[in-house]
Amino acid sequence: MTGEGRTRRIRIRNGLSLSESDLEWRFIRAAGPGGQNVNKVATSAQLRFVARRHLPPDVFSRLRRLAGRRLNHDGVLTITARAERSQERNRAQALGRLIELLRAAAEPPTPRTPTRPTAASRSRRLESKRRRSGAKDRRRKVTHLDD
Repeated sequence: MTGEGRTRRIRIRNGLSLSESDLEWRFIRAAGPGGQNVNKVATSAQLRFVARRHLPPDVFSRLRRLAGRRLNHDGVLTITARAERSQERNRAQALGRLIELLRAAAEPPTPRTPTRPTAASRSRRLESKRRRSGAKDRRRKVTHLDD
């Protein structure tokens, strides 16, 4: 059996992977270094991934915070790589950035463990409140009770 017809899986973390067929590639001409080649060859790689359809809701909500403007309101993530002169290197760079972003989004947040203030911090807080209260008391109008 040959490898034709099978799409490669991109592993993000345990239980989460993408199929290469989920990714949509466009190649456009990039500005910058490249000599005469820059006007002839589409070296800039643009990767589109429909995140809303292919990710679990919790991962998608974390991705929304991390991706910023790269994720549009339809849930499509767009990553453009144009730093390299070669189309293949730009493609690899865009794919690497996608994987890095998805791994960060797939990492569940560490739950906050509630802590209690120490006895020393409580006493410092109360002492500063006493000092502040005393300063405000001294600003009051003086009334004589000797009358």
